[in-house]
Amino acid sequence: MDGNYSNIVLIGGSAHPKLNWEISELLGIPLTTTEIKHFADGETYVHICESVRGKDVYIIQPTCKPVNENLMELLIAIDTLKRASAGRINAIIPYYGYSRQDRKDKARVPITAKLVADLLDKAGADRVVSVDLHADQIQGFFDIPMDRLKAQPLIAEYIKSHDYDLSNMVVVAPDVGSVKRSRTMAEMLEIPMAIIDKRRPQANVSEVMNVIGEVKGKDVIMIDDMIDTAGTIVGAANALRELGAKKIIAACTHPLFNGEAPKRLTESAIDTLIVTNTVPLTPEKHISKVKVVSIAPLLCNVILRIHTGQSVSVLFEED
Repeated sequence: MDGNYSNIVLIGGSAHPKLNWEISELLGIPLTTTEIKHFADGETYVHICESVRGKDVYIIQPTCKPVNENLMELLIAIDTLKRASAGRINAIIPYYGYSRQDRKDKARVPITAKLVADLLDKAGADRVVSVDLHADQIQGFFDIPMDRLKAQPLIAEYIKSHDYDLSNMVVVAPDVGSVKRSRTMAEMLEIPMAIIDKRRPQANVSEVMNVIGEVKGKDVIMIDDMIDTAGTIVGAANALRELGAKKIIAACTHPLFNGEAPKRLTESAIDTLIVTNTVPLTPEKHISKVKVVSIAPLLCNVILRIHTGQSVSVLFEED
């Protein structure tokens, strides 16, 4: 290991062992031995088996399903490191759970994304890194440094490096909330953009109303930050097919794929589904349409930049 990086300690939570291993391999830094277990009543126990005193520690743990269990494990691990006199504790959270609860959209509801930010701070984290937050304002919920990375460049590079006809492609925003993200992708690929205007009568149910832009005879790509139950993206894809779209490519950063999502996606008009590995894909979720782009190289770059005091913003600033 390079002497400049000898002070780095990597700790992998139990949420995504494969990503932990990939980051460790790319950095050439072994994962620190950690004991994580649960008592009979469900309490989580974390033991860091090696000294971390004065070290620059990076703990990798997406707060994906089971969200509460993974979040609690992360908080306990951070507290463990703090009490073990770690020099600096950096929480690498590729997927930030509770990010959809980012505002009061009606009376008597929580802002849980802010609560989680406060919990991470109180537990002892010195810095948090995440990828594609559901809402930009979540970064402002933190009183400690918080870096929000973007996966669009990785997805754009994947499209450019494969056999896609960009001259006949259009980026389609599956809903109004995805317009900014879709516009960024369109600019990266230097192609036009269209927007799907829809009404959502209730949670996880969407109805496509109209498409603003030209999609007939075009290859289309839709991008979102996450696909949960897949209702929105599948409805949009099926509507685009009816409107004459040719090849339909969907992309997302966080492939949650809960409930009937794998079945819906398999039976949908989507031809290819490009995702990153911010959350683990279990076998039943790794359907044939899925193409995985690894987020590990980006996270490795961030870890080294933070450790050496280099700018992280160059990795996610828009032109």
